[in-house]
Amino acid sequence: MTRKALGRGLSALIPGVPAPLASPITEMSAAGAAGGITRVAVEKIRPNHLQPRRHFEPEALTELATSIKQHGLAQPIVVSYDLATRSYELIAGERRWRATQLAGLKEIDVVVREPRDEKHRMALTLIENLQRADLNPIEVALGYLRLMKEFGINQTALAEEVGKSKATISNTLRLLELSEEIQKALQYGQVSEGHGRALLTITDPNLRHAVFLKLVANKLSVRETEALAREMEAGPVIEETPAKNKKPESKPADLRALEESLQQALGTKVVIRTKKNASKGSIQISFFSFEDFDRILKVLKNS
Repeated sequence: MTRKALGRGLSALIPGVPAPLASPITEMSAAGAAGGITRVAVEKIRPNHLQPRRHFEPEALTELATSIKQHGLAQPIVVSYDLATRSYELIAGERRWRATQLAGLKEIDVVVREPRDEKHRMALTLIENLQRADLNPIEVALGYLRLMKEFGINQTALAEEVGKSKATISNTLRLLELSEEIQKALQYGQVSEGHGRALLTITDPNLRHAVFLKLVANKLSVRETEALAREMEAGPVIEETPAKNKKPESKPADLRALEESLQQALGTKVVIRTKKNASKGSIQISFFSFEDFDRILKVLKNS
């Protein structure tokens, strides 16, 4: 049975809040019939600070503006009416609102919602936007996190509210465990959510970063990234069986730092081994294909 996320969800998010009272006729004439489509001057609409979208691609906005100018707005935006300022605040559709302004149009079709209070307004804004397909994975994850924090709900309750499975919510939230650089790559479409999930299977942050650099440089597919992540996480093949109950010797901090530096420079796993006097040793550089080997050679030659 299909679950309707918004049908019962907002009142559950904000328990104890009474249903909204019917608006006076004078207010409804100014704001437009709630739930119906009305036309509003674009200058009377202001952005919403709760908008989860952080980036608006200028080129895409220009394309949308051209489409709106030629064919009109395919779907109205969602707003709320502020009686005190006699203006409207966006709930969903900021990209369409911006493109309408860019197209030079003076009015835009809107659907008016009536939030009961600020918490209800935030829930409407976040859930309306999170159900759109054009948010990037980090924007969605941040929106989920904010809903959970603001309303004190867990992943199971959130999954019911937004009509997603708990596994989907969990996997999306885990993307926030990635480094800032990888998160930015997800935001700007440099890598996909599938790539991000593959990177999360690598526990060592330095190895994870090395695989990230490799997948960007070689434009690896999600499957190729998953395979590389498994190999990196498995580590080098053990050549000798250590003596029973013998604890492995810890590697000096300076050697670990050198390994990390080489891993970042070469974009692959690097292991440094030294002799007893530590003045001699060997460096093991891993590669996972002939193309990968050629890439590493080029890096070494150009160093």
